[in-house]
Amino acid sequence: MNPDQNETKTAEAQLQQQSEQMTNQKNEVKAPQTPLEQDAHKSGNESDDSETDHSTVRQYKTSNQAPKEIPTLAKESVLVKSNDSIVDKSHVVKGYDFNDGVNHKALLESYLCTGFQATHFGQACEEVNQMLKWRLSDEPVNPDDDEEFFDEDVRKNTKCTIFLGYTSNMISAGTRESIRFLAEHKMVDVMVSSAGGIEEDFMKCMADTYVGAFDVNGEWLRKNGINRIGNLLVPNDNYCMLEDWLMPILDKMLEEQREHGIVWSPSKLIHRLGKEINDPRSVYYWAYKNDIPVFCPAITDGAIGDVIYFHSYKNPGLILDIAQDVRHINRKAVHAKKSGVILLGGGVIKHHILNANLMRNGADFSVFVNTGNEFDGSDSGARPEEAKSWGKIRANCNAVKVHADASFIFPLLVSQTFAPYHFEQKKKAEQEG
Repeated sequence: MNPDQNETKTAEAQLQQQSEQMTNQKNEVKAPQTPLEQDAHKSGNESDDSETDHSTVRQYKTSNQAPKEIPTLAKESVLVKSNDSIVDKSHVVKGYDFNDGVNHKALLESYLCTGFQATHFGQACEEVNQMLKWRLSDEPVNPDDDEEFFDEDVRKNTKCTIFLGYTSNMISAGTRESIRFLAEHKMVDVMVSSAGGIEEDFMKCMADTYVGAFDVNGEWLRKNGINRIGNLLVPNDNYCMLEDWLMPILDKMLEEQREHGIVWSPSKLIHRLGKEINDPRSVYYWAYKNDIPVFCPAITDGAIGDVIYFHSYKNPGLILDIAQDVRHINRKAVHAKKSGVILLGGGVIKHHILNANLMRNGADFSVFVNTGNEFDGSDSGARPEEAKSWGKIRANCNAVKVHADASFIFPLLVSQTFAPYHFEQKKKAEQEG
């Protein structure tokens, strides 16, 4: 025990003795609780004056007594009055209760009031459902419209023109099947992809893509002829199959160009390939069957570009005219009575669709799904508000961006929008038929 502790013990013993004496005189003094009180008692013991000791303790307690009123500044800073009119009382935060059992539809519906990106997902579902439900008959008649749009039946059957854009990895992944579902049932009107999103759809009809891992050694994969896309693995033989299939088609197209004066464009090439693949597993087979134009402004930026490059040596002369495609997609936007855009990822597919909608002063409905951030000024990461500043999305559009991986989000989005809408319409048609 150190000297300070000995001194404290002695002081406490003396204080206890004094306390007992004062109790007999009906003057109780509490045992010291703090070092300051101990000091006060020790001072009293040294002066041998118990009355002075009482006075010291009382002065200490009085001078350090907390004020009864909260300081005005603290009260005004912390206890700010709420303006309840700002709060949307229809959307109280509440998650799904699993005591109700496992109901995936109800679970996804609960996301709207869950918060964070779950709420953005719920809002995206609402926006897509607005695209699907809109009819021209919902709007007042425009006297400047063509005469055909005065007919009530025409108005009831005139729908929102939906533009779907996606980067190539959406076709590499299993998201391809969700996109194929939309093309198969003609639930979108215009599609835009990057080059990989075209070639890999056809390649998957010839050979498989496999699940791997993000951290597989790249050098080892290269030596073994395996290409990695994220955590997916594509044997290089798949690309060789693509070349073997595509080369004679390009020969035939060049022949038709020379003999019949056909001017090919990227969208016409994709349309032709959709016909040639003749496989219902293919997105572009259904785009061909349902006459959905598919645009790819960067068609040469991938394996198809490689084959075109090789073909230019073997049989030169094939021309792909991008000018007619930009006219085609812009015309789709300009003549749309209502326009909706769904963009999975960023880059060229995002800007190509939004720029087409600039020609009509912006899309009416808009959903972005990507992981891009806007701090670097990239168009890929830009939020809908930036697109509004350019006139690519209309100012009154309730545009939504879901900051998430589209391979995870899009199938869930389809399950809450396109899929139930399709089966409702199918059931209604069967009942009416």
